[in-house]
Amino acid sequence: MRGGKLPGRIAVTCIIACAVMITCLGGCSGNKSDVITLRVSNWEEYIDEGDWGEDELIELDDGTEIIGRNNLINDFEDWYLETYGVQVKVEYSTFGTNEDLYNQLTIGDVYDVVCPSEYMIMKLMREGMLVPYSSDFRNAYDENNYYENGVSPYIRSVFDDLSIEGEPLSKYAAGYMWGTLGFVYNPDEVTKEEASHWNILLNRDYYRRITIKDSVRDAFFAAAGVHFYDEITSDEFINSPDYHERLSQIINSTDVDTVNSIEDILANAKDNVYSFETDSGKADMVTGKVVANEQWSGDAVYTLDQAEEDGVELCYAVPQECTNLWFDGWVMLKSGIEQDTRKQHVAEAFVNYLSKPENVVRNMYYIGYTSVISGGDSDTVFDYLNWCYAAEDEEEAEDEETAADASEDDPQEEETHEEDAELVEYSEIGYFFEADTDEANKKYSVITTENQLDRQLFAQYPPMSVLDRAVVMACFDDESNERINRSWTNVRCFDLNSLFGSKRKYE
Repeated sequence: MRGGKLPGRIAVTCIIACAVMITCLGGCSGNKSDVITLRVSNWEEYIDEGDWGEDELIELDDGTEIIGRNNLINDFEDWYLETYGVQVKVEYSTFGTNEDLYNQLTIGDVYDVVCPSEYMIMKLMREGMLVPYSSDFRNAYDENNYYENGVSPYIRSVFDDLSIEGEPLSKYAAGYMWGTLGFVYNPDEVTKEEASHWNILLNRDYYRRITIKDSVRDAFFAAAGVHFYDEITSDEFINSPDYHERLSQIINSTDVDTVNSIEDILANAKDNVYSFETDSGKADMVTGKVVANEQWSGDAVYTLDQAEEDGVELCYAVPQECTNLWFDGWVMLKSGIEQDTRKQHVAEAFVNYLSKPENVVRNMYYIGYTSVISGGDSDTVFDYLNWCYAAEDEEEAEDEETAADASEDDPQEEETHEEDAELVEYSEIGYFFEADTDEANKKYSVITTENQLDRQLFAQYPPMSVLDRAVVMACFDDESNERINRSWTNVRCFDLNSLFGSKRKYE
């Protein structure tokens, strides 16, 4: 209990207890049934927990000040009571992987709102486990509907286009965070070209110096990029009119021959990489234990930030063959919501509260991931982007002055400072805030330092040229899931084939 004084707390508790007793003697109508409980399960360390230091205050150009004093869960409870006059209690828990969440649901754990990734959302849709969002949630005229009024047009189109059995993802899911899959790498040890291909996982020059995700879908995706390299990088394939559809179909292939080949690739990668990991790769990159790490873009931003504090500059690369367009989204479960309209309103309000631009900024600052919210009529999210990455005039002037002073004594030093201070215009992110047009790109351009083209800004808001080769992980049927999960067991644990000879057990 940090900073707590126990005697004082006891005294305050007694006073409050007495006050409640007196109130009830005078006619207490409240009881526990008046409180609506919302059971939420989210990824670990995936929401602002508050307790920011005063030096972490975010001051935007328009004068907006943002700081996380309390955690967002408690702030939501207060906001809902103030806005709707009803007391809410959020029971918040976390999970480690999509598969962990699904296992919890199948053994009987009950939640109202959960935040799985794209393919798991589609699986839950297919199995009829979700409640659709209400028409009230989609009402753009409601000023409290921050999601409907603020979600990125690009993300909206992705959710509308993805469907399961004829129903769009957007009917059942509201986005939370999104990004790409690639490699964090140390540019002093690994070239950008090497880090821009999935087959770096097999590169013996980096024996035991690379890590891969300990996740069946993320590892399978990377190996698919290796397996289909020749086909998906050919000029004929890239220039085909249905390139994106074909790429998605190929990378999500689960036929027997493909799975067998991918198993072999992952087995070879296992012999080469330092480890399969879910979270330790970030620290291993910062300490220099490894020189490249398969990462989700949000974790990449966190890793780059942490390394920077230690004086180490790392970079982020997206493989040229393909990348995963991933997103996590909020869905409501039938088993929890049932037909309780009051609880569903709380659940939808919870999503809206997290989509409020100021809270979007709090979340992005705290966890390093990129929200699906662009802000709509509010410029808060874009102003925060500028706050993070735009080169300031004062800094530019200082760099020039420093470079001029250094040049008097050392011409080589002048060249170094000029390179460090070189500015570029990052102008390919209009698609996220408004539309994929030249006008939108000009409106939402950022003047930044050149190194941000391979660092945090690039990781958080990739250009459309990267998203053109981005594929959403498909929702596999039961037969395909069984096949790849058994293959994954062979790679990670033991090879079932050794028990049955060389013939694949799952053929």
